[in-house]
Amino acid sequence: MAYGLDIGGPVSGYRMIEGLPLETDIATGEAQGGDSRRFQLLVDAIDDYAIYMLDATGVVSSWNPGARRFKGYEASEILGQHFSRFYTQEDREAGVPQRALAIATSEGRFEAEGWRVRKDGTRFWASVVIDPVRDEAGTLIGFAKVTRDITERREAQQALRESEARFRLLVQSVTDYAIYMLDPTGHVTNWNAGAERIKGYRSEEIVGEHFSRFYTEEDLAAGLPARALAIAEAEGRYEKEGWRVRKDGTRFWAHVIIDAIRDDTGKLVGFAKITRDNTERRELEERLRHAQKMEAIGQLTGGMAHDFNNLLQAISGCLQMIGRGGDKRRNARLVEAGMQAVDRGTKLIQQLMTFSRQRQMDVEPVDLRNALLSCIGLIKQVVRSDIEVTLALPSGVWPVQTDPVQLEVALLNLAANARDAMPAGGRLVLGAENVSGWDGRTDAVRVYLSDTGGGMPPEVVARAFDPFFTTKATGKGTGLGLSQVYGFAHQSGGAAWIDSAVGTGTTVSLILPRAADAPKGSQVSPQASAPRGTARILVAEDDPILAPIIGSALEDLGYNVTHVPSGQEALDLILAGRDFDLLFSDIVMPGAMNGLDLAREVKRLRPSLPVILSTGYSEEPAAQHGYQVLAKPYRIEELALAIGNALEAA
Repeated sequence: MAYGLDIGGPVSGYRMIEGLPLETDIATGEAQGGDSRRFQLLVDAIDDYAIYMLDATGVVSSWNPGARRFKGYEASEILGQHFSRFYTQEDREAGVPQRALAIATSEGRFEAEGWRVRKDGTRFWASVVIDPVRDEAGTLIGFAKVTRDITERREAQQALRESEARFRLLVQSVTDYAIYMLDPTGHVTNWNAGAERIKGYRSEEIVGEHFSRFYTEEDLAAGLPARALAIAEAEGRYEKEGWRVRKDGTRFWAHVIIDAIRDDTGKLVGFAKITRDNTERRELEERLRHAQKMEAIGQLTGGMAHDFNNLLQAISGCLQMIGRGGDKRRNARLVEAGMQAVDRGTKLIQQLMTFSRQRQMDVEPVDLRNALLSCIGLIKQVVRSDIEVTLALPSGVWPVQTDPVQLEVALLNLAANARDAMPAGGRLVLGAENVSGWDGRTDAVRVYLSDTGGGMPPEVVARAFDPFFTTKATGKGTGLGLSQVYGFAHQSGGAAWIDSAVGTGTTVSLILPRAADAPKGSQVSPQASAPRGTARILVAEDDPILAPIIGSALEDLGYNVTHVPSGQEALDLILAGRDFDLLFSDIVMPGAMNGLDLAREVKRLRPSLPVILSTGYSEEPAAQHGYQVLAKPYRIEELALAIGNALEAA
């Protein structure tokens, strides 16, 4: 430790204190010559250091104000006394003063820290430097001694060490968290007890190793460890959850925090890493989600059962009445009512499958004016006679890009909710208006349904789009209606929201993007007369109720039908050389070969044989492979039309 004091050379040579030359008489400690006054002023001005001289035996020969300030002795009290009186009793008994002078004499300098004693007997922690002073012949003639009181600094350092010790004890005592440090390259530099408990490595096994060994193989392949450090360095902090690997190879679900550590200059010196094993919490959350899912499924099942029982009752009643006979006009009305019940069931299934993402939306340009004019009639059938239904449809409404079936389902859902919100009757308005740049760049049309019902409080509005959420009594709804509306709008590339307050009614708005292309022309009505034919058709259908109905319907149209209950049996007939003009197969069938596998094999063996598939699930996978697909339930007319078109194109 340097204090700017350099004592050395001949007794009358140059001395230097903070760059000031002087000549000093070692025997008296008094400055000689023209610089004596300046030297005396300098030494007297220093009160942070005790600067004084000793003779060759250790007797004090000079004394400055700094020595007087923190040692307490006046010059008259201490000059001629041995410097050992500043040492503690234990240091004097151990010969520390003599050893200090001996070291200074032999090594040219003595420097140490230790306790010293003031005049009043109190102790202070001193930093001491002793330099030997020799004459021109090299003979030792005394010592220059500089002492500084560094008690406060020592106390601060001691407090810091104690704080660090307490912190280390705290960190090492934590067993619920892995707390450790990384160097700037990601290598582990220390390890606490929690890290050993959670990850299984002892300190000597892991210190010096790269922290990436805790990551899974897939995360390593994706470069996640390096990305985590890069984010922590750039943003100051990285936080994430994911799978980590213990020493024994087992995985645990970890919550990880990495903080960048920088020095006073801002230089990165490493990372602090805290990891917690959240496997139990994650498993608990999974069990809770499963319980909630089962509760939701129970609610869904109740609502679906209610709706389907109504549909089945309608179909059953129609069939029973037809079975009793009657005139053709009455039976035709009953058949039409039964088909309407089937159509309602079809839309309910489509709603459920769209919600479960088992059915993709069939998005196309839709003439919104025609769609709403068509839907208004259905809405009037859904609501009661005490509800007035009006259509607010200005001219020039743009076509929209959406799924027309799902649009109809969404509006019917909204109409049913509005009906239930107006038990005493009211007014329902279906409308639309063009919206230029609704999101700042996209033109769209707002389709809305407004009712004059009781309205909803804010907490209900906030949850109204949640799946399975309903305010209706058990069995009065599935809780899927508004969630289907919300999902439909967003899958169309738009949005949905609700404006409502208690006592002011409710308006549900759907934003649908404007179509860039013109809507398609009208399609052939599925209720048109079914085309007849004489072709040989192989039907692969495993359902024992549906299969004979399909066979009988096609035979009534003149076709020669062969039925098998599995894909493998259908393939066996083709391999055996049986000649068919068309294959009609269900996609989902028992056994190793489903309908899609069967279609692939038939195309390989007989490329010219037309294939039509049907499914009660999503038709997207099969359609993506180029096959014509009929979604169940379908009308016999639709099946006959598809067969006629396929045979004509073959």
